[in-house]
Amino acid sequence: MGSCVCKDKIEDRHGSAHRVPYNRGHSLHQRNSPSSTSPVNEAANSRVQHAVLETLHLIRTLVDPEGEPIQAMLILQQIGETESGWLDVVIGLIVHIPMDEPLGPAVIDLLLDECPLPTKDGIMKLYTRLKHDPSGGDFMRFHSECQQRNTCIVLGCLAAKLAGPTSVAILTTEVLNYLISRLSLSFHPVINLHALIALEKFAQTSENKRTIENIIKSLPRNPFEVLELDTKPITYPKIEVRFCASWCQDNLCKFYVHHGVKTIYGRKFAYEKVNLKNINAMLNINDVSEYLKISADGLRSSSDASSFESVRCTFQVDSGVWYYEVYITTAGVMQIGWATKDSSFLNHEGQGIGDDEYSMAYDGCRQLIWFKAESRPIHQKCWSPEACPYLFHLADDITYVHEL
Repeated sequence: MGSCVCKDKIEDRHGSAHRVPYNRGHSLHQRNSPSSTSPVNEAANSRVQHAVLETLHLIRTLVDPEGEPIQAMLILQQIGETESGWLDVVIGLIVHIPMDEPLGPAVIDLLLDECPLPTKDGIMKLYTRLKHDPSGGDFMRFHSECQQRNTCIVLGCLAAKLAGPTSVAILTTEVLNYLISRLSLSFHPVINLHALIALEKFAQTSENKRTIENIIKSLPRNPFEVLELDTKPITYPKIEVRFCASWCQDNLCKFYVHHGVKTIYGRKFAYEKVNLKNINAMLNINDVSEYLKISADGLRSSSDASSFESVRCTFQVDSGVWYYEVYITTAGVMQIGWATKDSSFLNHEGQGIGDDEYSMAYDGCRQLIWFKAESRPIHQKCWSPEACPYLFHLADDITYVHEL
């Protein structure tokens, strides 16, 4: 799943470092009630709801992977062992994961990963349950912003876990049209974001990539370009959307510029447009784990993988007192701090910044300081984009975190 990083590029004693798992989220308070169910399924749905919310509540405390598993997760795994139970779990995740919980997307991915891999027929039954009218009509019967976001997350997870012919089969016309339509500026930016991520994961299969290219080419205007160029108003979710839209156009498919009825392939890559003249240090593209996305200017990073992804900076620190500032655009789980060149990035083993004696990191979501893969609590409130920036200060081999 991952590859070893190149360690001989940076000869630093300490460098700023980031460890980023899948952490998409947004602070929009909106809790949703499940849609009406038959009395036969009411008990099962209530059980799933309780287990989902309990998992979400307790996952913050899960800092030792070798420790006791969360009982609610075991219940969901047990329910998901049958096809009908798997459907109940997925619908429960869509309905009950709230929008204002930064760990929500990661929990969806984690729980789907723990359940048995669904069959193609099982996914088609899920699509039938997602339809507003089982005989046709709208693909989605869940219309709240939170449930639409969760649906996009589920679709992206399924695309990532079922690559190849199965991924082609489950990217139906309904699903593709649903995801493309959610790229409109009329939808909440968090919905835009997760629709982008889902399309990106579907496009990892070459046949799906061609299908997505063709539908983009047929539209009056490239929706990825619309999202990338959207500048008003500037909000943290929109910053994320712009970053992902730009990255997708650089790395995903051949994207097109539309002039009236004429469609031309000719968009410049982001790195061809960025000015690096006044940038003295950036995230090191030669010292990064496999699935971390880095912007063309080297100053921003993002991860949509379920693994922990890490990167070091290009600037070495040998002596003295140093600090750097970080602006976060989500409130999710990240570990940010300092690392020497000897710190290992093993994303497929969950090892990154703060997991050895050569690095130290701060996790502002769970309010923990990490060193040698051990954590201790720190008395700071949970970080959030609204509280940016954060300052990371190194003196006498001790890291200090300040909210500015």
